[in-house]
Amino acid sequence: MPTQTSAPPVESIFHWTVEKYHQLIDTGILGETDKIELIRGNIVQMSPINPPHAAAVDTLARAFYKKLPDDVLVRVQNPVTLSEDSEPEPDIALVRMAEHRYRERHPSVDDILLVIEVANSSGEKDRHSKIPMYAQARIEEVWLVDLRQKQLWAYLDPQNDHYKTIRIFDKEIISPLFVSNVTIDVAGLF
Repeated sequence: MPTQTSAPPVESIFHWTVEKYHQLIDTGILGETDKIELIRGNIVQMSPINPPHAAAVDTLARAFYKKLPDDVLVRVQNPVTLSEDSEPEPDIALVRMAEHRYRERHPSVDDILLVIEVANSSGEKDRHSKIPMYAQARIEEVWLVDLRQKQLWAYLDPQNDHYKTIRIFDKEIISPLFVSNVTIDVAGLF
């Protein structure tokens, strides 16, 4: 009886750029109901959002809406452009307010103050895929809310494709680096 071997990982047949990705959207090939994002040239399906995930995003967004200065915009599950081949849709991105309010483009690396990913089943995937991508783009601060572990991981000091500092919170109060008057009760996210 022949032994089964696992199939080799599937590699992208086509390396997509943000420009080509937007063309797929503009022509209607990809639609608003498609739960996808562009990660390092690959069009990747996003995980479905369950109630605990949605509740954590709502809790975070509400805390930020109440206390952030007017020159900071809270974007919930909207794209940010990191490079010519990466346009993820983080659960929350805090970005500098643009005069055009991002009608002409998505926020880019220079606009981003904080990225937050909320993970239920995708925690390990985010740690090994998205977090290095954010570090490579030099995003100064990234939070990963791991619903299964009931922890918030704060990634700071980007170096190449990793973060030099990783802090893990489970019951503490945390504030973004750029604005200390906004506090998040980590335990309240779970």
